[in-house]
Amino acid sequence: MTKLRLAIVGAGPAGIYAADIILKAEKQFDVSIDLFDHLPAPYGLVRYGVAPDHPRIKGIINALREVLDRGDIRLFGNVHYGTDITLDDLKQHYNAVIFATGAVRDASLDIPGIDLPRSYGAAEFVNWYDGHPDFPREWPLDTSSVAVIGNGNVALDVARMLAKHADDLLTTEIPANVYSGLKASAVTDVHVFGRRGPAQVKFTPLELRELGELNDVDMVLYDEDFEVTDAASEAAIATNKQVMVINRVLNSWRTRETGQASRRLHLHFWSKPLEIVGSAESGVQSLRYERTEPDGEGGVRGTGEIREVPVQAVYRAVGYFGSPLDGIPFDEHRGVIPNREGQVIDDNDQVVPGVFATGWIKRGPVGLIGHTKSDAMETISHVINGQADWWSPSHPSPESVVELLESRGVEYTDLSGWHNLDEAEKALGAPEGRERIKLVDRDDMLRAARGA
Repeated sequence: MTKLRLAIVGAGPAGIYAADIILKAEKQFDVSIDLFDHLPAPYGLVRYGVAPDHPRIKGIINALREVLDRGDIRLFGNVHYGTDITLDDLKQHYNAVIFATGAVRDASLDIPGIDLPRSYGAAEFVNWYDGHPDFPREWPLDTSSVAVIGNGNVALDVARMLAKHADDLLTTEIPANVYSGLKASAVTDVHVFGRRGPAQVKFTPLELRELGELNDVDMVLYDEDFEVTDAASEAAIATNKQVMVINRVLNSWRTRETGQASRRLHLHFWSKPLEIVGSAESGVQSLRYERTEPDGEGGVRGTGEIREVPVQAVYRAVGYFGSPLDGIPFDEHRGVIPNREGQVIDDNDQVVPGVFATGWIKRGPVGLIGHTKSDAMETISHVINGQADWWSPSHPSPESVVELLESRGVEYTDLSGWHNLDEAEKALGAPEGRERIKLVDRDDMLRAARGA
């Protein structure tokens, strides 16, 4: 039976699902898979991109854990592609590689003032409150009014975490430094801005409902935003169940009494950000925006009415963006690895032998877990059928990769090390009745992985 030595770079859902699918489906090859990640812990954005008060979403981890715990996939955590292991190294040890590195950077927003002090990308804030080891331990929350630009679930997560009282997060896995930072927060007003109307938001009903359940936080909506409508919006409300629910939730908030809570979360629709006003010395001082209206073709157009709201910080939540990988083609405009159904292609539109992609680095930061699985299946079919383009490794034995990493002094974590880290975090949470408390510092994570 032909052997297939496969490397997968990225141990988030995309990488783990790809490994699981090929191991379950493939019968004609003897498949051996090594999964690499630059973090000491697996699960990618499920661990570092989901707000800590979303235990239902984090339940995805249970399914991923089952795949890894079968023991037929080797895990190498804390291994940096491009330095600890290179493309040339992979060619010497594997027949092919699948990149599943996701998209973790913030997409850009090209408006004046976006680079002012206290203007942030949402992903930076998410990585802070999720305890990512490569991000600062402290976050400046010393201003009273902040703006969040975006009308998707990430924007809601950011707005909710900014408005929520820290003590209401003590049942979650929130790290100690994040709790301390949120506890000292001076934020009282969070303003969320979207270019389109209430019927065009990208929120899911579940996320939206959770926003309205915040303790001691008033939901502030503006009647004028619901007076602007068009045929497309009315049709969406009448025929799309998700839009119908969102419309019902938003309108229920409009009838609530406000004025008693210590914090407020304002939702602004039909509002296109034009400029972040401020200076290099003072930082953000306000957000200038233009009122919009339906253009009759499914989009919006400016009305010419310019408004300004005083804020001292701005978070842009306008999407994620992929990062280039050493030696691999990259589309700087879309933030993805250029590919044809998962087969990586070069600048001449030619397939790059032995190199594949799956997940967000393949298709961009869109779609849910179901898309990730179908995505992986498409890529895997080309891995299997592309045997003629496989590499011919000179050192294909599984032991040779371990020897390579050890010869370079790479302090990698394996599956047992992840189990040790997992248990250490659970032990931290147990005295407080919490499932876990995340370790944040990379050295602390590695010590825990060693059982220290």
